[in-house]
Amino acid sequence: MQGKGVIRFVAIALALACLYHISFTVVTSRVEKKAKEYANGNAAKESYYLDSIATEPVYDLGIKSFTYRDCKEKQLNLGLDLKGGMNVTMEVSMVDLIRSMSGNSTDAAFNQALELAKQRSLKGGSKDFVELFVTAYNEVAPQGKLATIFATAENKGRIDYNTSNEDVVKVLKKESESAFNRSFEILRTRIDKFGVTQPNIQKIGGNRILIELPGVDDKERVRKLLQGSAKLEFWETYDNGEVYGGLVAANTAIASQQALIDKGNAKVDSTGKADTTQKKSDLALLNKMKTEGGKKDTAAAQALFAKQNPLFSVLIPSTYQAQNGQQSLAPGAVIGYAALKDTAKINQYLSNPTVKANFPSNIKFAWSVKSVNEKNIFQLFALKSSGRDGKAALGGNVISNARNDFNQDGSPEVTMYMNADGAKEWRRITAEAAAANKRPIAIVLDDAVYSAPNVQNEISGGVSSISGKFTPEETLDLANILKAGKLPAPAKIVEEATVGPTLGQEAINNGLISCLAGLIVVFIFMAVYYNKAGISADIALIVNLFFMIGVLASFGAVLTLPGIAGIVLNIGMAVDANVLIYERIKEELDHGKSLRMAITDGFKHAYSAIIDANVTILLLGIILYVFSSGLIQGFATTLIIGIFTSLFSAIFITRLIFEAQLAKNKVIKFTNEFSKNWFKDTDFDFVSKRKTFYIISVVIILAGAVSLATRGLSLGVDFQGGRTYTVRFDKDVKVGEVREALKPAFGGEAPEVKTFGGSGIGDNRQVRITTSYQIDNQSDQVDQEVESKLKDGLAKIGGKSEIMDSRKVGPTIANDIKVSAFWSIGLALVIIYIYILIRFRKWQFGIGATVALFHDVLIIIAVYSIFNGLLPFSLDVDQTFVAAILTIMGYSMNDTVVVFDRVREYMGLHHSKNESMGQVINSALNSTLNRTVVTGLCTMLVLIVLFIFGGAILRGFSFALLVGIVVGTYSSLFVATPIVVDFIRKDDKK
Repeated sequence: MQGKGVIRFVAIALALACLYHISFTVVTSRVEKKAKEYANGNAAKESYYLDSIATEPVYDLGIKSFTYRDCKEKQLNLGLDLKGGMNVTMEVSMVDLIRSMSGNSTDAAFNQALELAKQRSLKGGSKDFVELFVTAYNEVAPQGKLATIFATAENKGRIDYNTSNEDVVKVLKKESESAFNRSFEILRTRIDKFGVTQPNIQKIGGNRILIELPGVDDKERVRKLLQGSAKLEFWETYDNGEVYGGLVAANTAIASQQALIDKGNAKVDSTGKADTTQKKSDLALLNKMKTEGGKKDTAAAQALFAKQNPLFSVLIPSTYQAQNGQQSLAPGAVIGYAALKDTAKINQYLSNPTVKANFPSNIKFAWSVKSVNEKNIFQLFALKSSGRDGKAALGGNVISNARNDFNQDGSPEVTMYMNADGAKEWRRITAEAAAANKRPIAIVLDDAVYSAPNVQNEISGGVSSISGKFTPEETLDLANILKAGKLPAPAKIVEEATVGPTLGQEAINNGLISCLAGLIVVFIFMAVYYNKAGISADIALIVNLFFMIGVLASFGAVLTLPGIAGIVLNIGMAVDANVLIYERIKEELDHGKSLRMAITDGFKHAYSAIIDANVTILLLGIILYVFSSGLIQGFATTLIIGIFTSLFSAIFITRLIFEAQLAKNKVIKFTNEFSKNWFKDTDFDFVSKRKTFYIISVVIILAGAVSLATRGLSLGVDFQGGRTYTVRFDKDVKVGEVREALKPAFGGEAPEVKTFGGSGIGDNRQVRITTSYQIDNQSDQVDQEVESKLKDGLAKIGGKSEIMDSRKVGPTIANDIKVSAFWSIGLALVIIYIYILIRFRKWQFGIGATVALFHDVLIIIAVYSIFNGLLPFSLDVDQTFVAAILTIMGYSMNDTVVVFDRVREYMGLHHSKNESMGQVINSALNSTLNRTVVTGLCTMLVLIVLFIFGGAILRGFSFALLVGIVVGTYSSLFVATPIVVDFIRKDDKK
């Protein structure tokens, strides 16, 4: 074996890399186990424990140590379907943005074009909304000038009556991009403040934002948080020196309260309002804190300091070291610094009525939006409300525009523009701030301080420049924030899914059982069928699984339930390369070659079929990844990674094992007594019977067509929009009873109710309810109202019921999913045809493969239509079904390519020109039967395991794959190759 040393080196290096990346998951699991033990069921204590060690080293490799946060970022994460939580897709409304930029124009052509663009956007596509609007406007008003609509006071300086349509479009596109980025930043900040561990927020195109919130079950709170309007404000501020005395008094008051509570006396006297002027005793306390902080205190000393100074043990005053070496209060609006984990405690302290009495009545405390360093330290600002209403000095609605720019020195700055009313009030506010020792004005969004620039002088005219130690990226962010109170582009929830922790844990258990059972089944089959060589394949399979998980972890991938299904499926398909190699080796041994030579030639002759078969699956896996989203992408990810790891393991790891055994002169057996003659010397006449199988296929497809015309398909919410709820009862229920109970609650519209097996098939305690009731209603309260009506209807059934998970898919999302599904399947057919044409250099092979794939898809759709409602599990057509279709196409093409490869070989090498085409094809097909049946059996065995143990969510998916494996194997033998024969013969006649 050439390059054995290199292969061994690569294998060891890959194993070490995988071990390194998997180790972070092990470390975080250990830390989180300690947190659970410490909290003893108290979620708040567990969260506090993890926050407190977020920046502490928990994993030391000698050359480098990692904090808990570092390990969390590198671990293999679980999807929401496994650990529970909420998944939300939000769409920024460009309709509202454009309407607002027009000043709510009543122009008939404008409003007609806007409505037309809105309708076209619902159909999906790659065009952004501005392009759709402009196209529609040009159709409605071919000679129309956009400037007459958008030349408003708010757009002054950017659009006037002489601006060309092209320039107006540029402004609209820039504003739409800005509005989208602004919404993204606002949502990200809100989520950070929500206190969720490891949230995920990302832009996914189409003006949409995907948000994943692990462990969240308060759906209404999340909806309000995400869909609430942004509140931008400008606040006057207190100086640090004006507030510090109050902090000292507050610290004393809190210590007194806690001392009384410790003594068992809950009665606490108010300390009264403190003198907020700075005293020498206060400065002495500052220096004492500095001195104490410099010591390496023992735990006892720290506990004593915290007891005597409860506020200052968590809030560090804002100070600097004066020239005399003493600590002095830093000027400005920042009054202290605190770790993220302590901000909630400080908020609780400062909201206590007794403590509040030590500060001016018009003071408001607010935290900085970002930490000041990597240790999650945040600034606390002292804001000053104006008048008796406790409001900010100025609202953000006065901002007409803001942009990032550079000043005369070339430094980044932000230029802010206000309308006439805002400019007038801004002049007064800045004049007072400049006169008060250039006091800062705080820019606050959603109660978080984004910036607090010092006012250098009075600002008139409504145009202001904000400069400082900014980067260009920071000025862009600040400009976007300043426009948050300007043009309304609300973000609405268009898709939502919630999984309860119980269902998540059940999914984990089902996934682990499926993986373990699948491995055992394949291990036994390979060892029994291929003897000692089968055991080598089993070892390679374990290595493959280890590599797959390691690569997933290194990519920062998220493991979902469909992802686990991908791993289980890969277990069955991974042995295909071994089967191809072993069958070749058996042929070489039958030709009288020595064991070493047979192994060498067997590997060499199998490479072509292995590469072709896996490239086709890889291409379809990439298509699935590109055109899918969310959980299905997890399946595509594991499928793609599994292709590479299984190839490496089957080809190189197995070969290394064989080389080690040959070096020790060990005999490697590839058969057992009962299996050595399977499919040997078979002589089935595939070609002459092809028309019989054509008729069988046509009959099944026609039966499916009749069923589609009369019964149709059960479309999931992915394709038709709506809401779906999985509800578990404490007793068996009848679907008809549930449907009738919910019909009045849903305005006389009966929902679709199906048994959705809880613990298995035959369990009638769990149902899936699907309804389109109020799905077009875009109000913020509608989701809560529908859920309330659902609970009212369920209450009529009697007994206890619990919503285990829920999902909402808006009409826009549903249309996009349908479009993506058609594109993905169509593109797959085209790509497969092109690949086969290139590899086999005959268009007849490409036609045969494409027709066979189309045949497979039609039969699976026929089966789903015919058996829908007849089987005790759901056969919904949704994204999971599309994933199954593409996977089946990949498997079918895998089979077909192996057959084609042998046909090509027989046509070119094994037979003389005197033999007929039919004889050559029959010989080639018969020679591949062993491989086809063995691979099919392995894959079917793991799919049966997945069907039984994978749970209700994967039952329909695994059923589709099972049907597809049978159909794909059938089509590769009885459809694809016979079609090639027919077309070649027809071409020869010409």
